[in-house]
Amino acid sequence: MANWQFTKGLHDLGDGAYAYLQPDGSWGWSNAGLIVDGDQSLLVDTLFDQKLTRQMLDAMADAAKAAKDIDTVVNTHANADHTFGNALVRDAEIIASDASASEWDGFPPEALAELMRNTDQMGEVGEFFASRFSDFDFEDCELVGPSRTFTGRLDVKVGDKAVELIEVGPAHTLGDVLIHVPDNKVLYTGDILFIGGTPILWAGPVGNWIKACDLIMDLDVDAIVPGHGPITDKAGVRRMQDYLVYVDAEARKRYDAGLSMEDAIQDIALGDFSSWGDAERIAVNVSTLYREYAGDTSERDPLSLFAMMAKIAN
Repeated sequence: MANWQFTKGLHDLGDGAYAYLQPDGSWGWSNAGLIVDGDQSLLVDTLFDQKLTRQMLDAMADAAKAAKDIDTVVNTHANADHTFGNALVRDAEIIASDASASEWDGFPPEALAELMRNTDQMGEVGEFFASRFSDFDFEDCELVGPSRTFTGRLDVKVGDKAVELIEVGPAHTLGDVLIHVPDNKVLYTGDILFIGGTPILWAGPVGNWIKACDLIMDLDVDAIVPGHGPITDKAGVRRMQDYLVYVDAEARKRYDAGLSMEDAIQDIALGDFSSWGDAERIAVNVSTLYREYAGDTSERDPLSLFAMMAKIAN
């Protein structure tokens, strides 16, 4: 693998493919991508707020004349840190999976802005939100959803360049999508891949996420741009898959033994994975796995999940 540097800004992957990276890759600090051919361009994801997205688009304008006038946007999933900048590219065709579109308004910017204004009244979970999200400005964000959706697979063109959109969710979220550029041997994964940070299993089932990692490792790709963290190769994919397999096995043992979810969260030793950032996500991961084992499909309160993580992190 090339010695890619994990520095903020635009990274040229060669032949019209770019990655936009945001260290340290923790909560909200997501990556994006740009694919250019001729006078056409495709943006992979926007960022968590308009200021950051505007900075990114300005950086991309230096790399490609068409980048100021994005033709197509593909949102890899519906999470806010990959979509809240969509208003700045609203004139483009915005593509997402049908499943992603179904959860687009699950946590709108107005709600997040209101929450951030009141963190000092929310106790432990408020402290958690303030520590993770105070660098972002949600006050002027606007929810702009997809204008085109698909299920399964969609092939698009950027100029003469073929781009494959491959749905692999539900996994991290309900509708995760990979963006594969075969001619460049480049893959943009969204949050199907976290490098150096703990993945978070909002939706599941975990088996789908493990299969998505297998699919990535079967592709002929050299540069893999994760949703969070540095550019990686297949070794990075395999390592993150190891985490999912490990936590699934450990949670299953405790579920079968009758241990409560709360006790299982405390009991699972992360070992080598404990050095990864955002280790508190084990709470959501075990919660989702326990629900999967029990066949529980009821709705969950997102704030309750953050409260569980706050207990571990604070």
